[in-house]
Order: sequence, then structure tokens, then C-alpha cells
Amino acid sequence: MSNFARALRLALRQRLGVAACVFTSLMIAVLWAGNLVAVWPIVDAVMQDQSVPEWIDKMIAEDHAAIAELEVTIAQLEVQLADGPAQDKLLGLQQELSEAEDDLQAYTWQVSCREWVEPYADRWLPSTPFQTLLCVCAFVVFGTLTKSFFRVANVLAVTRVSALTTLELRNEYYRKVLRLDLAAFGGTGRGDIMNRCTTDLGALAGGIQSVFGAATREPLKMIACTAGAAYFSWRLLLLTIVMVPLAVFVIRWLARAIKRANRRALEELSSILETLSETLSSIQLIKAFTMEPAERARFNASAKTLYFRQLKIAVYDSLMSPVTETVGVSMVVMAAVAGGFLVLHEQTHLLGFIRISDTPLTHGQMAVFFAMLAGMSDPARRLTPLVNAIQKASASADRVYEVLDREPTIVDPPKAKTLPDKLTSVQFRDVSFHYEPTKQVLTGVNLDVGHGETVAIVGPNGCGKSTLLNLLPRFYDVSEGAVLLGGVDCRDVRLRELRRRIGIVSQQAVLMNDTVRANIAYGTQGATPEQVEQAARKAYAHGFITSKLTDGYDTVVGHGGSRLSGGQRQRIALARAILRDPEILILDEATSQIDLESEQLIHQVLREFVVGRTTLIITHRPSTLSLADRVVVMDAGRIEDIGTPEELLDRCDLFRRLCHGGYRASA
Repeated sequence: MSNFARALRLALRQRLGVAACVFTSLMIAVLWAGNLVAVWPIVDAVMQDQSVPEWIDKMIAEDHAAIAELEVTIAQLEVQLADGPAQDKLLGLQQELSEAEDDLQAYTWQVSCREWVEPYADRWLPSTPFQTLLCVCAFVVFGTLTKSFFRVANVLAVTRVSALTTLELRNEYYRKVLRLDLAAFGGTGRGDIMNRCTTDLGALAGGIQSVFGAATREPLKMIACTAGAAYFSWRLLLLTIVMVPLAVFVIRWLARAIKRANRRALEELSSILETLSETLSSIQLIKAFTMEPAERARFNASAKTLYFRQLKIAVYDSLMSPVTETVGVSMVVMAAVAGGFLVLHEQTHLLGFIRISDTPLTHGQMAVFFAMLAGMSDPARRLTPLVNAIQKASASADRVYEVLDREPTIVDPPKAKTLPDKLTSVQFRDVSFHYEPTKQVLTGVNLDVGHGETVAIVGPNGCGKSTLLNLLPRFYDVSEGAVLLGGVDCRDVRLRELRRRIGIVSQQAVLMNDTVRANIAYGTQGATPEQVEQAARKAYAHGFITSKLTDGYDTVVGHGGSRLSGGQRQRIALARAILRDPEILILDEATSQIDLESEQLIHQVLREFVVGRTTLIITHRPSTLSLADRVVVMDAGRIEDIGTPEELLDRCDLFRRLCHGGYRASA
């Protein structure tokens, strides 16, 4: 519940909105109980063919008669006590005198209240029973309309508080996701991240809405009705609520069970979303290898697990209503038995010694007491479904704050250094790296790349090529050693400054679902349309953009650039890097998945673009190796050899196997 409490504290910062929620809930509660009080004059006055003023006069007369009778009784008891009765009678007489004095005090207070009300009733209230009935009915209608107005205002205020809190949490969640290290996404799939941002935050919003809505409004209604019932007989009220502590214990146990079940269900839903996301991104592979039955079975297993967990939640949730209903019925039954005995026999004590009221209860007062009990049970019934909603929100809050509390390890240094205006070199000094302590990926790598030099890195899959270059923009930090740019450790530089000096074109050209223009200008703030077009021309992309795309630079490329061919996507990605004009260019298999024509165009672009800038290329294509001044051969996380392509062909067996002797033919 602690994380859910954090979300509630965030909501409490909206002081005006929360105050509106509480005020409207309070008004609803007062009007709710106020309407029930209308039963009293109807039963005791109208149904006895009396107006309210006549009814008050009658009660005042009865009070005075009771006071006179009590005064006589007290006087007689005092005389008996003055005569010095026997010890066995003394205690009884003292008890009778004490009770008589209490009754006298109660009647005196009661008659003073009625006498205070009497002149106002005579002046303002109807003088006939039927007019009194009409007046009471008008009061109920007016109270209901007023209550409805505050109910609408309450819903709007609660929704606003919940929506604004969720908006802030969702934005904070997205900011946190953008700040997380790449390593944080290794064990958490896209489906789980999306589920936390949608389903979990939606459930959290529902919980906040429940707390400031029904969970505030309904208890206030119960409190108002409890106060009303206590006004007529607080002792009888205590007698009728003896079962409430047991119900609270059972509901609390069920609430904890529901929270556990909801958390497991949300985790399983994340698994389903991850499976669905993977299926949609791999649909061509699934169809090509006819794996539809296997994928259906995998999805069905997760869906069935979710089904059983949802069923478990339903079982726990279904027990809530019977518990509250049983308690409510038991309270009414006990009140009916005890109150009925007192009213029918005009008594103030049960079993002759349990004092329930100061004065005998009337039929109208007992009717109002029953109405108040019903007014308490209805809000209790409405609160029952909220237990599931709040416990689900609590489980969701744990999952949301699990991400919000996760601190990235790749952060800006406390005292950042500034990179030199011109980066004279890129140096890897005794670099070692591992994702897991037991699995070393890089070991003792030393490499110097001069300014303006183009270095290609080749090696078998899994040898650490991409990992090595990912250390340069600090997607990961070295385990040992250092990566130096112009003699400055990259860990001592602010991330924005560091990455602004680096351009990356990867094997999978990542495009946003936006226009061509926006994709080329992505990462270069303030780029003009002329600069975008100039970069596209340099990347040999201007031709197909203007001739083959329906809206030219304003064409939306689709999710991941799905409306473009591989070569077109890669040239737009290259235009993006050209527009950024980085000092260091990283090409990670940038031409491995495109056609020959696109590759030739891109190579022509690269020959011009790499001049004067430091370039690191991961490739096995002989034609791309021709761009390199030197080639680094890696294997098992170590550098095996460094040299020109011609030198390596003569002396390095691994280089010859990787390039199949194609470099010489391409050259």
C-alpha cells in the first residue's frame, strides 16, 4: 500500500481539487442523512393526524408530565433514604434515585430544546397534517435535487484530480523510461513496459478515483447516518454493531488476497502483451516457417493462466458482498428485536437492567433509527466493489513505482569536463566489459583511432564488435579501463555533449512514424527545410523522395518506416546523420540488408562524408571495407590483428575466412 500512498500524496498536492472532493462528499452525506430524518414527522405527526406544531406541543406536554412525575418520584426516594433504610435496600434506592435524576435531566434538556423550536414551528410550518405531508415531501425532493447537484460536482472534481495525477505519473513514467540504461530493457520486454504505462496506470487512476470518490463519499454518508442513529439511541447503536469488527477482519484478509491475485494477473497480462508484440513484429517469420500452431499454443497457455488468476480474483471479490450484506442484515435484525421491544412496551431498558435510552422511544424515532441503519448499509454495500479496485490499484502502483524508482547507472558526472573543440583521437585503453559478472564480453581491448581516420571492425558474431562501439556514446560503461575522446574519459563528460558529437547509422534503420522531413531532422533542432533537403541530396535520397513518394518530404513513412524499402530507409537514416554533421560517425552493418544499387549509392555518399571525420565501421562486406584506412579483427572479445585490408589478407586467417577473399576482387 506504500506505493499507492505515494500516488495519493501526489494527488493531495492538488489542494483545491481535493478540497472540492471532500466538500461535495460532505454535502452529499449531510443531505443523505437529512432526507432520512423526514421519516420522523411523517410517522409521529402526519400518521397521527397532527401537524408538526401540534406534535411539538403534544411532546412538550408529555415531557412536562414526565418531569412532574419524576420530581415526585425523586422526592419520595429522598424521603426513604432519609429514613435510613436497611443495608439491603439502600443500594437499590440509591440506584433508583440516580436513574430518576438522569431521566429528569434528559427530559429537562429535551423539553428545553422543543420549547426553543416551538415558536419557529408555529410561525413557519403548516398547521394541518396534509400540508405538513406536502412540506415534508417538498423538503425531500429539494434535498434530493441539491444532493444530485453536489453529486455531479463531486464526480467532476474526483475525475479531475484522478486524471491530473495520472497525467503527471504517465509523463514521469515516460521520462524515466527514456532515462533508463539500455541494459534495463534486456530483461524487460516491450509488452511489460507498455502494460505498466497503460493497464497499470489505468488501474492506478481507477484506485485514485475510488479513494477521492466513493471511498470518501460513502464513509461520510455512513458517518452521517451513524451520528443520526446515535442521536436517538447511541446505546442501541452500539448493540447493533457488535459484528462489525469481525467483518472488518474478514474484509481485510480478503483485500490482501485480492492484491496478491491482481499483481500476478497483471504480470501475466504483461506476458500476453509481450507475446503479442513479438508475434506482430515477427509475423513474416511465423508464416514462413508455418509456426502458427506453436504460437497459438504459447499464447493460449498465457491466456489460460490469466483466466485462472482472474477467476481467483472473482472468487475473493464475490465474498465481499455476502460479508457486508450479512453484517447489515444482522444489525437491522438486532435493532428490530431490541428496538421493537422498547417501543412496544414503552421501556428504556432491556432485560430490566441494560439501559438503552434516556426516554422511551417513539414509533417515529424507531423508524428513523431503522432508516439510518439502512442508510449505513447502503454505502457499505457500495464500498464492497472498491476493495478490488483499490487493491488492484495498489498492485499496479507497486509495478509503476518499480520503474519510477529504478535509477540509471549511466548518468552525468557530478563535475563534468568539456570535450575539446576538435577531437584529436578516440582511444580504448585496456577496456574490459561484461553484461553479467560470469560472462566476459570484452577483455583488455586497446585501440587508437586518429582524427579523420576510418577504421573497420570485423569479427565473428558475438565477438564484441557492437558492444565495443556502444561504449563510445556510453550506452554502457566499461567494467575496466577507459574510453577517451581527445584525451578526456567519456564518463567525465555530460551525456548530451558526448552524444551530440557522435552520429550512428545502424543495421536496422530506425525511423519514427512521422514525415520524411521530420525523420531527417530528428535530433537536429532548428534544422531548416533547405538544410534537410541538402542533407537528403548528399545521401542520394532527394530523388526518390520527390519522385516516388506521394507527398514528397511530407510523406509519413509508417511505423518503423514500413512504407519504404530497405535502401530508402537506410538513405534517410544516412541523411539524418549527415544533417547532424557529427565529428565521430559509427556505422554498424549499415549496408548489410540493402540491395546492390542502394549499397553503391550509400558507398558513394560515405566516401565523401567520412572525409575529415573519425569513422568506425562494423562490416563484413568487402566493398565497405574498401572505405577503411585500417581494419581491426576481433575474436572472443579481444583484438586479434590490426592492419590495412591488404596486410590482413596476407597474414590473418580469420580475416580471410570472414571476407572470403572478396575484398581483393571488389578492390
